Amino acid sequence: MKPLAGKIAVVAGATRGAGRGIAASLGEAGATVYCTGRSVRGQASDLNRSETIEETAELVSSLGGLGIPVRADHTVPEDVEALFERIKDEQDGRLDLLVNNIWGGEQLTEWEKPFWEHSLRKGLLMQERAVKAHLITSHYGAPLMVKRKTGLIVEVTDGIDYRYRGSLFYSLAKISPIHLAEAMAADLKPHGVAAVAVTPGFLRSEEMLKHFGVTKDNWMDAVHGGKPQAEHFGQSETPYFVGRGIAALAAVRNLPERSGRVFPSWQLSDEFGITDIDGRRPHWGNYAKANGFL
Repeated sequence: MKPLAGKIAVVAGATRGAGRGIAASLGEAGATVYCTGRSVRGQASDLNRSETIEETAELVSSLGGLGIPVRADHTVPEDVEALFERIKDEQDGRLDLLVNNIWGGEQLTEWEKPFWEHSLRKGLLMQERAVKAHLITSHYGAPLMVKRKTGLIVEVTDGIDYRYRGSLFYSLAKISPIHLAEAMAADLKPHGVAAVAVTPGFLRSEEMLKHFGVTKDNWMDAVHGGKPQAEHFGQSETPYFVGRGIAALAAVRNLPERSGRVFPSWQLSDEFGITDIDGRRPHWGNYAKANGFL
């Protein structure tokens, strides 16, 4: 019932959204989860939202795991190095799972603008958070896995391929983790460590609920609210859906065979029989194909 009992995980970017859902789901599976991010009680990040890593860690523990909050800015190498030094000391060098979920680009993408009109500052900051931060985190985390010749690195992204996603800067930030997983898998293969990319479907995050003016309890009201993309919101999934998929993936024995690939939440749901916390089994892949945008 606790397939990840005894396992040590890091969820980089666990404050909210997919990161919180992933951390909670790993806790549900029995893991010890280091929940990292910049937002702590009394000190919000520049996103100025209320969620904190302490809340996420408490959620992990309440679900049967052990949540450990650690404030870290993953764009700062010294912060990340200190994080893994702490894990090395506290867990006798053990690290089984590293989830790179740093994003922080919610307020940075300028949709419907060509790249030469998009804010260069915002576009480059997006790469700083979604690409550079992932590289830094894996650089310091991978050696703990390589030393023990086991482990999994997960790159959380948006989408399953290299197609354009409506904004050059956004596309680059979301396609890069797919190649990061592929490239890391090649380097890690001789050492018995795997790397994959995982994507949710239409994510019903706190940010998206706010955008549609609904809560997690009345979210279906948004479907007929008239805002752009509202008609697709009925196919959305909570952050726990992809989280449960990652937890199931981390527990399999044939990880080396899967290394370097991209796994969408709906595929993991099909393979492992995963349901969302509301009992639904949304399948963004089928829905997107039926509507001509996948």
